[in-house]
Amino acid sequence: MSPLIATERVLPTLNADGTRNRIRPRLYPGPLHARRRAVGWALIGLFVGLPCVPINGKPAVLLDVVHREFSLFGHTFLATDGALLMLLMLTIFASVFWVTALVGRAWCGWGCPQTVYMEFLFRPIERWFEGKREAQLKLDQNGPNARRVAKNLVFLALSLVLANVFLSYFVGVQTLRSWITESPSKNMSGFLVMAVTTALIFFDFGYFREQMCTVICPYARLQAVLLDRSSLVIGYDAKRGEPRSKGKPRPGHGDCIDCQACVVACPTGIDIRQGLQLECIACAQCVDACNSIMARIHKPSGLIRYDSQDALESGSARRLVRPRVVVYSLLLLTLLVVLSGAVLRKPSPEVTLLRGIGAPFSESGAQVVNQIRVKVQNRTGRPQSYRVALSDLTCAQLIAPENPLLVAAGEQRTTSVFVLAPRSAFSRARRAMHLRITDDNGYRADFPYELLGPEAP
Repeated sequence: MSPLIATERVLPTLNADGTRNRIRPRLYPGPLHARRRAVGWALIGLFVGLPCVPINGKPAVLLDVVHREFSLFGHTFLATDGALLMLLMLTIFASVFWVTALVGRAWCGWGCPQTVYMEFLFRPIERWFEGKREAQLKLDQNGPNARRVAKNLVFLALSLVLANVFLSYFVGVQTLRSWITESPSKNMSGFLVMAVTTALIFFDFGYFREQMCTVICPYARLQAVLLDRSSLVIGYDAKRGEPRSKGKPRPGHGDCIDCQACVVACPTGIDIRQGLQLECIACAQCVDACNSIMARIHKPSGLIRYDSQDALESGSARRLVRPRVVVYSLLLLTLLVVLSGAVLRKPSPEVTLLRGIGAPFSESGAQVVNQIRVKVQNRTGRPQSYRVALSDLTCAQLIAPENPLLVAAGEQRTTSVFVLAPRSAFSRARRAMHLRITDDNGYRADFPYELLGPEAP
């Protein structure tokens, strides 16, 4: 049976019969590529270094899912900080909306780790081993040779390094070091996690590649609602370029000579001259390619450029201030103010008061005894001593076997205290009171608690 042939446009990573179309972009060095390369290498240094930089005794970024503890630039968030984590996620989403409305998908082309590692680490190595685009296409047809095998071995080694970098964000550098230096038999779960992560990264950058952006990542599909016609995009100036000539400029034709340079330079395989497409990651490789051709035929640069859709179609100036940008800006500013205030007011310890295990209270002569379990989570990066005292109920007495309570940095401890109060202090078998928690750094907070006692005779 002959394969079904698509009659409409399909993804550029697919041929009409459904087979994989491997994208082998040609590199056209230019000013934008040089800037992206500088930004890319700076970001690679940032990606690798963030988990290793300590701030307040914690890594700059640590997403410890197992222990439900998240450290971001000196601030620690726990699973109980539901409101703060919600505010943080809303702020991130609002930032994405705001940036997209202003500069389109510039994040995809300039800052996304998928693009940064692919274009400035894996593809340069691939070109060094296999040669330029034509040589790579020949290898795709004739099968791999020793150079391609050697390239894949280097890719595998790089994947192992990047897997360790990726995991350091979730387990911390110290834990990762033990995984690396100890025998796999001592930590088989960690070894398996590292092996699976390495395999996934190798599959991504060695095979899946641009399909991560066009098939898996949802951001491309969101651009339809996040962009407007004044957002910054990569576009083709059809008024100047059409009608196209073939091979060289001709009178009565536009500046586009249909050389296909923009197509073969695109890392996702699209033809930017067909308009804005979800596969476009705004990397500007087509801009450098087109500008290099324009220079050869002595035409002005900018046939393909960063601009808005309205500006490309009508020639009008791009509007920076517009309702969408104003709304996103106000929303983002509000969230940042609320989040900053909440983080600054967040107490250094997290204190939870629980009733004692067993009977709700006991009686010792004329005294009613309530056991209170005090759970303290030290959020700081250094050990702290926490003291427990009664802030009111002067007729009562506090007995604390361990007071002050020493809690290590980032750890949690629970101690029991006993409150002895006379029967006369209770009304309807209850009495409200407050426990005061202090530390050596000036922290002081009163926590409400309700004592239980016997019913009045």
